[in-house]
Amino acid sequence: MARRRRPPRAGAANELPPLRILGQIAALQSIYYAAALVLMLFTSLVAGTRFSLDLVFGWAELRGDTTQGWLLGFIWLCCAGAAVVAMVAFVGRSKLVLDFALTLHFIHLVIVTFYTGFLPRNVAWWVTAIISSVVTVVGGTYGCQWRELRPISFGGNAKNNNAEGGSAAAAQNGAVGSHGDEEMGFSRGRGRGRGRDGAGEYEMVGMNGDGNR
Repeated sequence: MARRRRPPRAGAANELPPLRILGQIAALQSIYYAAALVLMLFTSLVAGTRFSLDLVFGWAELRGDTTQGWLLGFIWLCCAGAAVVAMVAFVGRSKLVLDFALTLHFIHLVIVTFYTGFLPRNVAWWVTAIISSVVTVVGGTYGCQWRELRPISFGGNAKNNNAEGGSAAAAQNGAVGSHGDEEMGFSRGRGRGRGRDGAGEYEMVGMNGDGNR
């Protein structure tokens, strides 16, 4: 007897094509490093220090006993914010944020290890990496949930469509009511009317209490 296959978990990464997953990871990693390069180059020019790729792919400068080390830690947290924006734009699913965020920082750890030849030994580097991972997961989850819960409108603004539809319906009802009143021999806002058979006009006058005109 053939066993029935269990359906995949909702929101799992295996629901996406492998090439699409690789493309999203490459896009996130590129934006992450592009933000780091721009911010570190800018701060180096402002501070008058020498810029080097060791600031991006190294771990020795990220330390807690120097001002530059604290500045590098803050820059990496800003890069985590850029990764959150990219994750909302390219991934857009809150259930996939954890996988992509951990993959992003794991790839960064591998690149740093191969670039320097050693695992990071500074505690400040690991603390920054953990905080950056938390920021990416929390921010990406919140942003993707906000995007998923946004109302979908078809054919323009729903409020304008409802207002226009209500105005058109009111105008149509008014026209029908006015036409119906004139067919029944009544004319709104006037004291004269035409009979339904078209025989002649008549005038509505007030009645006294005893029934005389």
